[in-house]
Amino acid sequence: MGYHNILVKNESAIGLITINRPNKLNALNTETIKELHNAFSSLEKNKEVKVIILTGSGEKAFVAGADILEFADFSVNKGKKLASKGQKLLFDFIENFSKPVIAAVNGFALGGGLELAMACHFRVASDNAKMGLPEVSLGVIPGYGGTQRLPQLIGKGRAMELIMTAGMISTEQAYTYGLVNHVVAQEELLPFCKKMASKICNNSTVAISHAIKAINAGFKNTVNGYEQEIDSFGACFGTDDFAEGTTAFLEKRKADFPGS
Repeated sequence: MGYHNILVKNESAIGLITINRPNKLNALNTETIKELHNAFSSLEKNKEVKVIILTGSGEKAFVAGADILEFADFSVNKGKKLASKGQKLLFDFIENFSKPVIAAVNGFALGGGLELAMACHFRVASDNAKMGLPEVSLGVIPGYGGTQRLPQLIGKGRAMELIMTAGMISTEQAYTYGLVNHVVAQEELLPFCKKMASKICNNSTVAISHAIKAINAGFKNTVNGYEQEIDSFGACFGTDDFAEGTTAFLEKRKADFPGS
């Protein structure tokens, strides 16, 4: 299967997926989301592959966010569809994937990029990485599960602060918060993840798949939260704040929100 935006290779029992849009800081667009879904689906069927590592190309970004130009003129309905389809195709798909998925966060993981890393079963970051959910600075909210997974991982108060300030945190803070499991030097990131993946490969794939299901089941009471996120995300597209936030971003200026 040919891909334009990602690279996929197998190293014995480890599948490595690299988001490869370095000129766009690996930003997620709908085509990339579809390609990632297809790559994961293919690796799920491959019996030789037991663990998957997901990373970004280059040293600057894992995924610097969603491709804002793609949805800046969306209506409320289109916004809801964008979130709903993306969650189903990729973010929920990865979270409930039957094989372990490790996010190797090699740089900026912002907005949809952090949401993608959070959908993975756990995260390892390079020491230069920065993470955050800056959506409210654009007049919108996280729409790919960020309002649900972030509090699950770091607690409600910290998640509220990070989302409301639209700020970025360092890997040191992310590690303290429990957002990432390990922090390593950039050059050690993939070797470290591969070593960890090799340890996982020694264990029962059947048992691991059941463990993923059992662990995820404990968070299912938030399922309505994901639906609320989709509705609220879509509603933002009908506001003057969203129009101003996205226009300001694309014009590379500070937003002046009207507050309506």
